[in-house]
Amino acid sequence: MLIGLLAALSASAAGGMRIGIPLLVIGLLRTQQLWSDLPLLAYIQPQLLIGVLTSWSLFELLGSKRLLGQRIIQLIQLFFSPIVGGIMGIAVVKMTHIPIPLWLIGIVGGILALVLKLVHVGWFFRLRGIPIWVVLLEDFLCTFLVLFAFKAPENGGLIAMLLLWLAIRSSTEWRRWYLEKKRPNNER
Repeated sequence: MLIGLLAALSASAAGGMRIGIPLLVIGLLRTQQLWSDLPLLAYIQPQLLIGVLTSWSLFELLGSKRLLGQRIIQLIQLFFSPIVGGIMGIAVVKMTHIPIPLWLIGIVGGILALVLKLVHVGWFFRLRGIPIWVVLLEDFLCTFLVLFAFKAPENGGLIAMLLLWLAIRSSTEWRRWYLEKKRPNNER
């Protein structure tokens, strides 16, 4: 059961980084069913879903290399990342047949994805854009987290927990930075 939870966290963390790529990968890994038994996605025709996810994945891959593309992607991903994180966690639990309540995995996965995306958006605004090497690293890590969810769930779950720890560390650093910036010059 712990391995299933780690696998779900790994997939949900991927949903917190990108939206289209993890959903496309998870659908293609499920060759027979595609997205037929996943929440929300089961109501969309598979051909349409493949087209939309492929287009959005290409936009995520190509548009994230420029500042305007990053801004557009940040806004859309901020809204959809908790939904995708929850769906990804539920998909992994359904594929591995582990007896964990799906609603609990959906909530935990959605919260993890939202936290990771909020930290990413915070870094985007603090740095005034994400460096290209970080964007490339995020693209690779997102894909590997989905694959790790099935092939090496312990490693994927540990990477997801490490990302969560980094997110918490970043938020405390931002708070310290903001409080120092807010102080008048004579108090420094």
